[in-house]
Amino acid sequence: MSVVDHLSTNPADVSDVVWCGPMADADAFVAAARAARAAQPGWAATPAPRRGRAIQQIGRIVEANKESLARLVTREIGKPYPEALGEVQEIVDTCDFFLGEGRRLYGQTVPSEMPDKQLFTFRVPVGVAAIITAGNFPVAVPSWYLVPALLCGNAVVWKPADYTPALGQALGALFQAGGLPDGVLSVVQADGPTTFAGLERALDEGLVDKVGFTGSSAVGREIGALCGRHLQSPCLELGGKNPMVVTADADLDLAVEGALFGGFGTAGQRCTSLGTAIVHEDVYDDFLARLTRAVETAPIGDPMAKDVLYGPMIDEKFLQHFVDNHLKLIADHHAVSGSTGVGRVTADNPRAGFVGDFERGLYVHPTIVAGVGIDDELANTETFGPLVGVARYGSFDEAIAFANGHGYGLSSAIYTNNPTSALRFRERVSAGMVSVNNSTSGAEAHLPFGGNGKSGNGSRQSGVWVLDQFTRWQSMNWDYAGKLQKAQMDVDDVDADLDFRLED
Repeated sequence: MSVVDHLSTNPADVSDVVWCGPMADADAFVAAARAARAAQPGWAATPAPRRGRAIQQIGRIVEANKESLARLVTREIGKPYPEALGEVQEIVDTCDFFLGEGRRLYGQTVPSEMPDKQLFTFRVPVGVAAIITAGNFPVAVPSWYLVPALLCGNAVVWKPADYTPALGQALGALFQAGGLPDGVLSVVQADGPTTFAGLERALDEGLVDKVGFTGSSAVGREIGALCGRHLQSPCLELGGKNPMVVTADADLDLAVEGALFGGFGTAGQRCTSLGTAIVHEDVYDDFLARLTRAVETAPIGDPMAKDVLYGPMIDEKFLQHFVDNHLKLIADHHAVSGSTGVGRVTADNPRAGFVGDFERGLYVHPTIVAGVGIDDELANTETFGPLVGVARYGSFDEAIAFANGHGYGLSSAIYTNNPTSALRFRERVSAGMVSVNNSTSGAEAHLPFGGNGKSGNGSRQSGVWVLDQFTRWQSMNWDYAGKLQKAQMDVDDVDADLDFRLED
């Protein structure tokens, strides 16, 4: 049952209504889970190569609709169009990777310790997966869940972000066109509290076997606690305060390029966005000057314009939270640069060289905050917006302490021309992902994605590693000896002369 009409507007032009429709209540979420429970056994019984064929068809359908879907991404969340095209390509890449996994859901044969006995392992579907995703990557990240979950024989209830309902409907329609049976994939449009209530009921009724969540660390803790009560381990992909270490021997132009894209691309609204650039004292001033020039001259504005670094904030709530909370973490000992103002771009607070009409949308200035210390609240808080801190370090130990001290562990980067520094950074940083001479942002469909600490519970998406989220291992022993053989008891030993010694 649907209860409330909901509007989604274009953040680059808030007068443009992208979607208007009803939002579901908790009953609708439970009903979708019940339908998934009914449909899942039939889907699981479908041979895995045929399920892979459906994934292949979905990839081809998305590819044929690439430009249309990318334009909708830009329209509903304000992501620059070239980035939106890349996000849609990520769906295609994910489908291309996983279509073959339908023929490679391998188990193993394992030798037994006893004769006339064989041991086997099998991957089996989890059952019903409830997937809840954020809207900063409104189609790519959902595909990281939906594609492998469906390939493995699960049924899925997907709740997209409540500020990207049009994209939720569009992606759901593209998946359905790939030949999924009824009930195998349901899209539920609902707000956060309603979703949590519906999920709680569905878990209580035994309708959901796996939860996947991408979003804030605070909500992730609540979902983790809820799943824990049902002895389930959710797949949690949460926030980050992603460090970038710049060593004294780094290529500073390359490091600035990485900081510009990693920190300000998508207006800093990525879980992998650069949080703090940790720069060696010998090159600190030079790096800061170069980064400031780059940010001051970067084109910002209309996301459909050519070469725009970033467009608007995704939604009004993110703009307000950034201005009212995160910008207030700037302290007296910090130095601010990067733009002709701080906060929302307005006629009274203009951005020099702005591209387009700022009065129509939800735009904020890019902000560099220099002089960040390891104990500053700014150094330990995820700032979901175009803000990058810059910190100074002397020893490598100081850089590592800063990179790990906030408790997040999603992405990280180091810029260096010394292989030893790169390897030591990889060895000691707590992040689940490490880049060398590349930005903190950037994922590929066949590489594991995920974090540790406040960034997640160690689960991984993408590549073959995500299969462990959506399958369970089942073991089987087959004894054809014609008699009961008891493990660890009816086992022949090897005769050996343990007292044997070589003569001197």
